[in-house]
Amino acid sequence: MSFMKSFAIGATAALFATAAYAECEISSGRVNVLANDFPALKAVTSTAAECTGGVTVEANHNKDFRNITVQALTANPAEYTSVIVANSSIVPLLNEGLLRPLDDLVAKHGQNLKKNQLITIDGKIMAVAFMANAQHLFIRQDILDQVGKPAPTTWEEVIETGQAIKDAGVMEHPFAFLSMSDWNLGEEFVNMYLGHGGEFFKPGTAEPAINNEVGVATLNMLKELVALSNPDFLTYNTATVVPIWKSGDLAIAQLWGSSGGELLGGEGAQEGVAENTVLIGAPTVAGGSTPSSSLWWDGFTISKNISDEDAEATFIAMVNGISDKMVEANNDAAVWLMDSYTPGPAAAGVAATAAAGADPYPMLPYMGLLHQAFFEELPDFLQGNESAEQTLADIEAAYIAAAKEAGYL
Repeated sequence: MSFMKSFAIGATAALFATAAYAECEISSGRVNVLANDFPALKAVTSTAAECTGGVTVEANHNKDFRNITVQALTANPAEYTSVIVANSSIVPLLNEGLLRPLDDLVAKHGQNLKKNQLITIDGKIMAVAFMANAQHLFIRQDILDQVGKPAPTTWEEVIETGQAIKDAGVMEHPFAFLSMSDWNLGEEFVNMYLGHGGEFFKPGTAEPAINNEVGVATLNMLKELVALSNPDFLTYNTATVVPIWKSGDLAIAQLWGSSGGELLGGEGAQEGVAENTVLIGAPTVAGGSTPSSSLWWDGFTISKNISDEDAEATFIAMVNGISDKMVEANNDAAVWLMDSYTPGPAAAGVAATAAAGADPYPMLPYMGLLHQAFFEELPDFLQGNESAEQTLADIEAAYIAAAKEAGYL
């Protein structure tokens, strides 16, 4: 798969429109899309719903969509004709054989798609990527100026700067990241572990490789960071942290790049917050050079257990959903992969993180089990109830049990 390399090379370059999409008209078929719940994806599905000809495009935007995709697509016919997925959420659907190869539909209706949008698995196109994402730092330049600190480039500098803000009495809890005790917290471990240069598995196997000094260093850095965050950090996801940022109660946060357009736009924010919000790349850690983040793509798939008519209708609608018209109306809502996208300030953090060599999130069938073990076992350590060594042993044991049950070990 060449998507990540292609994106990393081209992320910092301005792109201009070169192709126009035909008007979308669908005379028959069913279109029902399942997706995560954030503005960029709603822009895609609402544009897909503008297709005329009698077909109604329905969409369910659900922050817990990962928990229902396999069951919803196992039904015959599948409950949803398309799921908008990312690096990790496509894997369970591939494992269960629930997605339709798209080669024929791309040949018929995807002439304007770029090569690096076509996510190819075992020689078959299984998804069409339309946006890139990564977690990176958001800073309040005015607050950093107030304490005389430059924009941090390492996690050690984040801690130093956060402590200076706290010591100066500017903010009691100057830092936040997405540390809710669910998938989000697992992702924070993944990001920090990658920044430390860690490998999740022994080469060529599904055996875990996290119970080591790198794992201990990762945990200790996360614990230092939550000390600068609100005691309620285990409830912090995007929907929680973004409003806190808008209220002016944060100086540094690690958020998804897809939140950039909203925070720079300033709607609902206290005076001076948006004007002083700056997006920068994900920091490095422990003297390393790899950003403590992971690169992601979002794209649409087509369900296997639906009729050819529904599959074609859905593909046409979704291609319209990622058309030039949608991008031009929502340019700053995401880092779009289409030619009509013009990177602006909202893309700066993702582009910098990609250009600095961030690794893609591992697309391995057993990575989800390890990710789950991370977020289930981390809270005890972060709350001071368990040692780093015991936590890593618990993560390892939980993963091994789940991997054996799933047949990976």
